[in-house]
Amino acid sequence: MKRALIIDDEPLARMVVLEYLQAFPQIEVMQECNDGFEGLKAIQVHQPDIIFLDVQMPKINGFEMLELVENPPAVIFTTAFDEYAIKAFEAHAVDYLLKPFNKDRFNKAIEKYLAQAPEAPAAKKHTEDLLETAAHSPAQHERIVVKTGTKVKIIPVQDVQYLAADDDYVSVYTAEGSFLKNKTMNFFEQMLDPRQFVRVHRSYIIAIQQITRIDPYEKDAHLAILKSGAKVPVSKTGYVKLKQVLGI
Repeated sequence: MKRALIIDDEPLARMVVLEYLQAFPQIEVMQECNDGFEGLKAIQVHQPDIIFLDVQMPKINGFEMLELVENPPAVIFTTAFDEYAIKAFEAHAVDYLLKPFNKDRFNKAIEKYLAQAPEAPAAKKHTEDLLETAAHSPAQHERIVVKTGTKVKIIPVQDVQYLAADDDYVSVYTAEGSFLKNKTMNFFEQMLDPRQFVRVHRSYIIAIQQITRIDPYEKDAHLAILKSGAKVPVSKTGYVKLKQVLGI
């Protein structure tokens, strides 16, 4: 028996998926969720094999919710989407269903999923790749969603002072403190607007507006002094990039 969740803020859309799933007794719906917060909690409780997920939802969207899941399940998207999402879905999702979809199209998506019978590690890798691709979407550039204990915090990108590599995580520094995000520096380098953020070191990305001065350091290195007083190392290559962005 496959465990499933339906995560969508539209009751009618959830009802359609639930109705169509009646033809597949090997899939049991454990819970219906009407936003990403509910979905995240339900995934932790039920550990589903597959989720039917909308992208455009209130509070946090489908991509942001998936970023917070440690062991993501297989995903079939049930949504309307932009060009960036299409690329992500086509490359890495089990399938995607453009609303409104009919029963035949839904059945094909389920049959595809059942034929693949994805193992958890494979599903996780697919979801990670999907999120890397989706990071190019302008909609993903405006905020960073992090988990602090059992709570979810939304950080507007304009509140970010700098980011630092922290083992398998990235620390996001704001005036309120630092928050861990289970992502790579490469992910954030792709996601953040290069006109506002520069990767000045393999372990650091800084917000241009936060810089008060750049001081010489050892050999060819420099230190960026931020408004908060933080001192961020700038490598030789990072200094070149920084000068290009600042026009100096």
